Amino acid sequence: MSAETNEASAMGDSCAIGPLKLRVNQSARLAKTVTDSDLRAYAEITGDYNPLHFSDEFAARTRFGRRVAQGGIAAGLLNALVAMELPGPGTVFMSQSLTYRRPVYVGETLTAVVKVLALKDDKPVCHLAFAVTNQNDQLVLEAEAWTYTLRPDLEHR
Repeated sequence: MSAETNEASAMGDSCAIGPLKLRVNQSARLAKTVTDSDLRAYAEITGDYNPLHFSDEFAARTRFGRRVAQGGIAAGLLNALVAMELPGPGTVFMSQSLTYRRPVYVGETLTAVVKVLALKDDKPVCHLAFAVTNQNDQLVLEAEAWTYTLRPDLEHR
């Protein structure tokens, strides 16, 4: 996986807000190619051994035409983004809304982007928007979430 973080543009959104010192429109991205190993690892963790993910014969007879990755793999990129990039370590989801737009096939490279929509002035809380696209820039997943960041430097003593 590869990741990068971008500062918000200086055009009107340059003020850092709240205890996290983030900016509205600030963004980060993460890319990952989905492999058979990812499907197996996800199934081992969750128990999702749906034949859509593991049987070429079964999947070929569906509208997908071939095996697809579990939806949680694409959604998992959102977890990695908020926990490791933006807002960063210590961040947990308070709520999420996910919409799957198209299947993800083995071998596709996904790029997940998170963008800050709003920040609380007095709490380490963020409203975020996400888009996950494949290597053809086709939207596979879009989401919104509220997060809370737990870091020792933000804890009230």
